[in-house]
Formats: sequence, C-alpha cells, structure tokens
Amino acid sequence: MNIGFIGLGVMGRPMAEHLIDAGHTLHLSRVKENSQKLVARGGKSAASAKAVAEASDIVILMLPDTPDVEAVLFGPDGVASGLTEGKLVIDMSSISPVATKAFARRIEALGCDYLDAPVSGGEVGAKAASLTIMVGGQQHVFERARPLFEKMGKNITLIGGVGDGQTAKVANQIIVGLTIEAVAEALLFARSAGADPAKVRSALMGGFASSRILEVHGERMVTEAFEPGFRIRLHRKDMTLAVDAARALDLSLPNTAATQQLMNAAIANGDGERDHSALIRTLDLLAGGPR
Repeated sequence: MNIGFIGLGVMGRPMAEHLIDAGHTLHLSRVKENSQKLVARGGKSAASAKAVAEASDIVILMLPDTPDVEAVLFGPDGVASGLTEGKLVIDMSSISPVATKAFARRIEALGCDYLDAPVSGGEVGAKAASLTIMVGGQQHVFERARPLFEKMGKNITLIGGVGDGQTAKVANQIIVGLTIEAVAEALLFARSAGADPAKVRSALMGGFASSRILEVHGERMVTEAFEPGFRIRLHRKDMTLAVDAARALDLSLPNTAATQQLMNAAIANGDGERDHSALIRTLDLLAGGPR
C-alpha cells in the first residue's frame, strides 16, 4: 500500500522502517538528516503533510503532543487538505482523548476513517516491532489497519470507540510513571541506608516487587545510564493529560499529581531531555544528595 508517515522521531523512524521492510511504499514528511536512511531504502520524501495525504491510502501520525497533531492535520497544507473520500488517518501519537474525538469528527466529515492507536514499549519496542498498540475506533476500520499494526507491534488491542486508545495510553503512563517513582524511592532508600542498590535490585527481581520497570529502569538508575529512552519531558506531558482528565472527571488521582510535580521539578533542574528513569536524580536532590 501507499502509506503516509509523519513524525520520524526516536520511535517513528524504526516504526516507518518496519513498514518499508514489509514492502509498503512510504511517503514521508519532515525528513531530517537522521531519517535519510528511510529515503535510501525506498521511502519518498514529500514537500508537505498535504502532499503525503494526496499520495497515500493511509496516513500515520507519530507526533509529540496534541497541538502538533492538530497542526499537522488541520494547519496550512495539512493532512486534511490532501484527503479524499475513503482514506484512513491513524494517529499513533499520545495525546488528549478529548481532542482525539474532535479530530476524528472533522476527518470523518470528509468521508474518511480515523483510528487513535497510541503505543507503549519505547524505543526498544519500536526497534523490535514489539510495541503494545492500544486502538480506538470502529471494528471494520481496525481490521483494515491490523496488518500494518502487526508490522510494528505484538500486543494489539481494540479498546473501544475513538478516544479509548488514548484513554488506555494515559492509564498506561500513570502506571509507568508511578512505578518509576516507586523504584527510584526504593533504590534511593537502599543507597542512603548503606546497602548496595545494585544488589538490592537483584534481590528484589526474584520477589513480588519484580517488574519490567525494576528490571530495565532500575538498572538505568543503578548505572546512571539516562540517555533516552523516553524523555522526562514527554512523560510529563502524558501525566499532565492524566491530571487534566481527572480534573474534568472530578476524580482524585493524588499520586499521579505528585509524580507530575516531581517531573516538573526534574525539568526545572535540567533533566527534561534525560530518560524518565532519571527521576531518581530529582528525589536525590530533594534528599540533599549529589546530582
């Protein structure tokens, strides 16, 4: 198929590469130097998001935040201006569920289909084509997109209607954020009490506290390997989506709000571009320790 792909960042690049490897023709927007290998492998660089949509049957977005998606879809020379009836837009970004429903209505009014399909698994999952993909939309539209999802991920679930994929992703980010914070507190406690945090982590991996986050991010905390990964700045965006949605629902999420504030502090202290496991540096700072 002719596939449009807009958003060639840390995760978007390998996702697009898997689609090229599967034999699809990819029409690409915003091709920067670090994405030129996609063109060398057969991807076609387009002058605008509109041009991508005109050349493609399905357009995939993988962008940082809600305003970015809105601008690419509906801005000057945006995707919407290049769509014709029967095409499909798939937003794999992690953005507001409320805005997602509004975007879908505008795309559907053009005679096109819309899916929200945010992902979890980070750069590692994107490279390994093992992403978890949480989809919102109609069943028949999901079935149309499933072969593409299967080239990028392993755990692919239709959650419900449009917007439900984004709701599932926000829930995922709440769990990930709070668990990272818990692991950081535990390892900081171990170190402050005089124990070897590496050995504590190893011991905990064999018990009920074991988790993928303790395994991967706990090791990052021990070795101070904070190259992203997934940046604190982007995770803070997701936690803000959760806090904003909770307020709209008159719902108390106290630990989500507290972790968002820790991420605010991490960004204020210059760690926004580090991996989210670097949240331990903020807790260390609060404890009067080194940075």
